[in-house]
Amino acid sequence: MRSVELFAGAGGSALGTSMAGFRHDVVVERDANACQTLRLNKKARTPYVVDWRIHQDDVRRFDYSGVPEGVDLLVGGPPCQPFSLGGKHGGHRDSRNMFPEMARAVRELRPRAVMVENVRGLVRPSFERYFEYIILQLTYPEVVRANEEAWEDHAGRLERIHTSRAVPGLCYQIVFSVLNAADYGIPQRRERVFIIGFRSDLGIEWSFPRRTHSLDELLRQQWVTGEYWQHHEVARRQRPDPPERYSLRIQRQRGRLEAITSEAPWRTVRDCFVGLPEPRGGGTPGVANHDFIDGARIYPGHTGSPLDEPAKTLKAGDHGVPGGENMLARPDGSVRYFTVRECARLQAFPDDFFFHGSRTEIMRQLGNAVPVTLAKLLAKSIAKALAGRD
Repeated sequence: MRSVELFAGAGGSALGTSMAGFRHDVVVERDANACQTLRLNKKARTPYVVDWRIHQDDVRRFDYSGVPEGVDLLVGGPPCQPFSLGGKHGGHRDSRNMFPEMARAVRELRPRAVMVENVRGLVRPSFERYFEYIILQLTYPEVVRANEEAWEDHAGRLERIHTSRAVPGLCYQIVFSVLNAADYGIPQRRERVFIIGFRSDLGIEWSFPRRTHSLDELLRQQWVTGEYWQHHEVARRQRPDPPERYSLRIQRQRGRLEAITSEAPWRTVRDCFVGLPEPRGGGTPGVANHDFIDGARIYPGHTGSPLDEPAKTLKAGDHGVPGGENMLARPDGSVRYFTVRECARLQAFPDDFFFHGSRTEIMRQLGNAVPVTLAKLLAKSIAKALAGRD
């Protein structure tokens, strides 16, 4: 199946959809360092990247006329800064708001399916009206906003079309959900909005995949059966105390020696780093992008990611990001910064995928990426629905 990838960044989403069986006609990204990362892996013949057609370009200027008809899946993660909880909350007023460009791409490519990813902040109350407008734009991409027309007026036109059921040409059935990556086996608490749409003429019925992993099963295996510690060969005297904030949930697990669901435990930072040696200053032999960075410290509100839980959400920053998300907190109280390779694992990139740029630039690429295996899971589900329609 054929796909087009916009706002590709370091390639997390593109890699996942490639693993799911899609072949990218076009991979578009504006940032020079991210494009160099993609080219580096293409030149190194990293699996799934070899055949990508990489375009370093601004999506606002990209001409889709060169893309052959019949695209199966359009994927894009527009810049999240306009809607991020940590940003300026500019929303539709922010020049980086690229959702209108997603609608243009849908209009011009007419893909059979669409997948869009963005930050959870997009669905908070202050952006509720604009989020509804985004959904309507993707639902009716051929109803174009006129010159000088306010977005509120365009939204009103779309609403009248939607309620009248007088569908004008190209139309998509859209659903959305906030997914926590930890619920799907990624060792990171990362909540993101995913918007999925299928062209209406296909008549496809689809729903988001059920979660596969759970916090309760992790707590059960850690603090009831001890399976987790036994697996990692952690002696009793080396185990941390149960987290106080989970005391009630742990209490509910007492006496349950057998799992009550088929869900696997949330994967932790310790699970994720199995096989990786401790990083060394100046580089770790045999492991690319795995350099020790000094200077990590704890202070109020900046506590790091505990070793025996999924990591906090990786941020597009280097040192000192709020909450210490990019910092490892060990049970003995010591801390250090995650290496680039460790962050790549937390985002489910394979170890043979390499990154270009300074640490700051690479952390920006990783912090903005879609976890590879989550993109793969969703793309596989979409591919299955499209194949069933065929």
